[in-house]
Parts: sequence; structure tokens; C-alpha cells
Amino acid sequence: MTVAPGQDESWQQYFAGDDGIYLLNHSIGKMPLSARAHAQHAFFDTWEQQTADAWPIWLDRIDTFRLALAGLLNSVPDAFCPQANVSSGLTKVIDSIPNHSARTVIVCTEHDFPSVGFVLRQAERSGLSIRMIPKTADTQDPDVWRDVLTDDVRCVLVTHVHYNTNRLIPVRQICRIARECDVLSIVDTAQSIGVVPIDLADWSADVVLGSCIKWLCGGPGAGFLWIRPELTPDLQPTDVGWFSHRDPFEFDIHHFDYAPDSARFWGGTPSVLPYVIAANSIQLIREIGVDTIYAHNQRLTAILLNAVDPACVRSPLDLGQKGGTTVFSFANQNDVEQALHKADVKFDAREYGIRLSPHIYNSVQEMQVVRDCFAMGHPPDV
Repeated sequence: MTVAPGQDESWQQYFAGDDGIYLLNHSIGKMPLSARAHAQHAFFDTWEQQTADAWPIWLDRIDTFRLALAGLLNSVPDAFCPQANVSSGLTKVIDSIPNHSARTVIVCTEHDFPSVGFVLRQAERSGLSIRMIPKTADTQDPDVWRDVLTDDVRCVLVTHVHYNTNRLIPVRQICRIARECDVLSIVDTAQSIGVVPIDLADWSADVVLGSCIKWLCGGPGAGFLWIRPELTPDLQPTDVGWFSHRDPFEFDIHHFDYAPDSARFWGGTPSVLPYVIAANSIQLIREIGVDTIYAHNQRLTAILLNAVDPACVRSPLDLGQKGGTTVFSFANQNDVEQALHKADVKFDAREYGIRLSPHIYNSVQEMQVVRDCFAMGHPPDV
């Protein structure tokens, strides 16, 4: 189900909370009003009334989560493996890549979220080294990536939307370059999934990681790892458990056989509740339509961009070159932040400035309030 442009505000009634003007969707998305009742029915009622039969039912619920992701991202459910978060999934993937004596470099950028950098640094214990594209480079230029994907590179991490500037990176082109160079491509969608349309069938990525807590409004603890099905047999994680086994219920301590699909990355006894909650949220986002959310976000973002001097904007000015967040920096940053706090605007500020992320439940009227707060802002000194 989708809505026509200009009718997006009708979706506000499907989300909970009266938390001022909420523009922290790059951090935590608002809870759907249906989340509590769905969790009660799909998790707690099962535990309370059908405890002996809970596991088969709960595993079906997790399959629903995988099915919802498949529908959202245009892939097959078996390619998705539940993970607690992006870092956990990335750790398992890096550990699973076959050794190659001539390829010992992992490429990433200084704009990537620090958590993934922490994970990659641990690979140095195994003899790998990290090559970071510097912040000064134009990471939106595919040729910048082509130049660093030399014949000593084993894998490359590509962040679809950078958390600090919200630049939208050309994943499709970079993944194709990586394939040409025989380099494994890993894509982090944490800041894009749910607001920027994604088609995994079009990307040619090898591995995709994501989280449901932000734009998908799915809460913490429900991350995922997607593996290109043709690649799965080549990846053998060491962080395994009985759900990584081809037959989890074989119960033979002397025999382990990797699951044929992405479940080989699952591990031991899984969490259930986070995926129950997230599946419900993903379904709501699918009903609204990511295209609709993206268009609404761009309309609201344009109001903010038109209210300030371009020198105050640390994100791309071209809406087609950015994700759902916009970063603003002012010479009198303190004054603007105080005005936003007084207007009950929920935001945060990081290295590059104030981050604001309008979702489907934000309105034109709210952006006008933010615009008024920006009126006192002065461009930073050049």
C-alpha cells in the first residue's frame, strides 16, 4: 500500500509517542502503535499459553522477519540471517572469508561508523591490514574506490549512507568494481534502510548488513546479515552454534555440517522478541512504501535547506546525493541548539554539526518550527 504525495501525514496516527518534534530517526525510529499488541500476541501469548510448543511457533515468527526483509529488499528469505546488530554480523563475516596469501587488505573509509572500524581492527590479529580512504577523498566518486581496490585487497566495506555527513555512496557501481577486481564487497545499510530505496538484486553486493532500530522503526536487537546465495558455500564462520547446523535438532556432538544457506551465521539459541517486533514494523514500512517515505523526507528536508545559507549545510545540497539526515553547522551553534531545545525539537549534534532526520510521521508544520529556529543561525567562518 502506498499513499499519494501530500497525504503522508495520514501515517502519523500509526506511530506512538508525543515526544516533541522528533527528528532523531537516524538513531531510533518511533515505535508503531501496533508493536505492543503484536508482541503480546506473537511472543508473550505463545510463551504463556503454549510453552511446550513455543519454539516451533517462535521460529516461524523469525521466518516472518526474514520474509519481511526479503520483500522489502527484493531478495529471498533464506539469504537473510538474523543478527543482534551490524557489528556482530560483520565480525562473523570477516572471520569466515577464505584465506588468500596475496590478498591481505581490508578497505574502508574514515567516514564509516566507528563500531565497524573497531571490528575491522580485530582482523589485524589474523594478519590482515586496514586501508582507510581518507575523509578528504570524494567517496561518491567510483574512481576513488577503483584506485584503492588493488590486487592485495581481500574485501571492501561500503557504507551506503555515511552517518556523519549523510552522503549517499554509489553502492551499485562500487560493488561492480569490486566484482571486477575479485574483491568481496560488504555493504552497511544501517543509515539507509527504510528511507532510501534498496534493491539487492540490482546491487551485485556479496554481503549486506543492516539494523531495524532506525528508519525501520523496529527497535534494538534486530539486525540482519544478507549473503549472496551463490557465495554462501565459500564462507565458513567459526562463531557457530546449533542453529548454524544443517540439522539443528540432530544433537550429535561429533558431527557438524554448515547450514546450506545464511543460517550458518546464526549461532546458538536465538533471540526471538526483537525479530517479532521488527517484523511487524517492517511490514508497516512496506505498506507505506519506502519510495513514499523517501519522497516525504525530501520534501521536508527541502524546507530546512531553503531556510539556511548553503554554507551552513554539511550534507550534500543535492537531495539525490544524500540519505534521510541533514547536518547543519552554524557559527553560533549554541544559540541555534538552545532555540531547538526550547521548541522541543529532538536532535543530536556530532562532529559536523546538528543532525535532523524527518520521517513519514513528521509534518510540514514541524519543519516550519525548525526553520524559525534556524532564522537566528549565522554561517560558519570559511
